[in-house]
This record gives sequence, structure tokens and C-alpha cells, in this order.
Amino acid sequence: MKMFVQPARVYLHVEAVDFRKSINGLVLIVEQQLLLSPFIDALFIFSNKKRDKLKILYWDKTGFALWYKRLEKHRFKWPQKVTDEPMTLSEQQLHWLLGGFDIVGHPPLQYQSVGL
Repeated sequence: MKMFVQPARVYLHVEAVDFRKSINGLVLIVEQQLLLSPFIDALFIFSNKKRDKLKILYWDKTGFALWYKRLEKHRFKWPQKVTDEPMTLSEQQLHWLLGGFDIVGHPPLQYQSVGL
């Protein structure tokens, strides 16, 4: 994804968002639910309930910008809510998400030896 910014952080809002919300509504979610400042050097990623649309909000030093992506087929691989803390992504995970790959992977496997 090419944008005009290179953000220091990427935050993923795991819960579904009403996609009638635009910049002002998403800024309120960042402030009130994620408990973060929307003016920091970061991308904030939101998805709709069907997980076929994304909105990415960011502050570019002159105003807010909103990037929107809709999939024609399939859905984004979206993590399940595991904590109340906002989920952070690396730049690589962001590219994976936009490319349709799972950003979380599977949980670690626990092995025990048997009969030794």
C-alpha cells in the first residue's frame, strides 16, 4: 500500500464498526474506545461486520485522511478479540492484511514427550 505517510505505528480496531461513520465518527472511536490520540503518527484500521471493507484513518499534519478498501470477493482475515488493548501491527502485518493473509497465525503448539 502506498500512502503519503510512513507511520510509526499501526493500530487495529478488532471490533466491527458501522461503516456509515466517516472521519469524525472514527476519530471518536480512537479517542473513546482505543483511548489514543488520533493526532499521533499512526494508522488506525477499522472493518465492517462482514469483514469485506476496511477504512484506514490517519492524521497527516494538515488534516485527517481516510483510505477505504472494498473486496469484491472474499473477506479480510481478521483476528478475534482477545484483549481490550488496541492491537498493534507491524508494517509487514499490514501488508499481509491488505493482501488477504492471516496476520495472527495459529497459537503456539505445546509438546510433551510420551513414554520417556
